[in-house]
Order: sequence, then structure tokens, then C-alpha cells
Amino acid sequence: MHILSWLSTSGVAAVMHFPGTLYRGGAEQKIRKYLVDNNYIDAVIQLPRDIFFGTTVETCIVVLKKSKKENKTLFIDGSKEFVRGGNKNKLSETNRKKILDAFIIRKDAEYFAKIVDNKTIAENDYNIAVSSYVVGEDTREVVDITTLNAKIAKIVARQNELRTAIDEIVADIEDGER
Repeated sequence: MHILSWLSTSGVAAVMHFPGTLYRGGAEQKIRKYLVDNNYIDAVIQLPRDIFFGTTVETCIVVLKKSKKENKTLFIDGSKEFVRGGNKNKLSETNRKKILDAFIIRKDAEYFAKIVDNKTIAENDYNIAVSSYVVGEDTREVVDITTLNAKIAKIVARQNELRTAIDEIVADIEDGER
């Protein structure tokens, strides 16, 4: 709030936040309500985890503007935009460019950026966590359960054939020893 009070009407401020401040209730929610209702939040950018020394959590940048043209907020999920460098993650030039381009263009990009009306944010209890608006890509393997069950049935049938064959061999050996 102090930064906002000193911000000129044409100024822009970027404030680092820990994720909890974007969705918790209480005083933090009241501050978010004030910022959203007065249309001061321009963008929320999720950064990757482990890019700052002293913390491994994902941090966020909240961009504030006093003179926005639309009652919307841009959410950017930059959490996957990093390269591992030593014992920390780093934003490469390509990563920084992708995030900056999304900020400048201000268009929806699947799994990466979303423009959200401030009314929707208000309806969501002033939650401004990026993950509430930008849906992550589902990278889980798609399994065809019918095909999988058919393969399992073949394996079980083959296992039964082998057990029968082993039982016959053991019976022949036992007969030969008598």
C-alpha cells in the first residue's frame, strides 16, 4: 500500500509476493479487495520455484498501475519457464522474453496467460493466485482402460498356460523318480 500511495498516476510498480498473500483471508484479502475494486492490479506473474536464494517456494510479481484502461487483470504462469543453473533455477533470456511478451501482448495463451475481468476476481473472494485462473497443462499419460484390460487378460492367460506346462513337467519328474 505504501508503494501504491507514492506511485504517480502514470507509474507502474512491481512487487514481489509469496504465494499465500494472493489467496489468504483476513487483512490480506481486504488489501486485495481494495486493489481489485480500484482497478490497481495490472498483472500477476507466477515465477518458478527456487530462483531466489533463501527460499525454494514459487514467488509472484504483482504489477500495480493507477491508470489502467480496462477493468481486467492479466495472469501469467511463468512457473515452468526456467533452466537449472547450479543449485538454483534461473530465467534464461528466452524465458524472460516469453513472460515479457505475454505481459506486453495481454492476450490469453493456453496454459500460460489469461486475462480475467475484475468482477470474476471479486466473485472468487479476491483470490489472485495465478493457478486459480491459468489452467496448467495435464501431462499425465492417457491410458485406454479397455486396451489395458485386454493386455492384462492375455498376460493372465499366458501365465495360466505356463503354470499348466510347469505342473506337467513337475509331474513327469515326480513320476520318473518313483
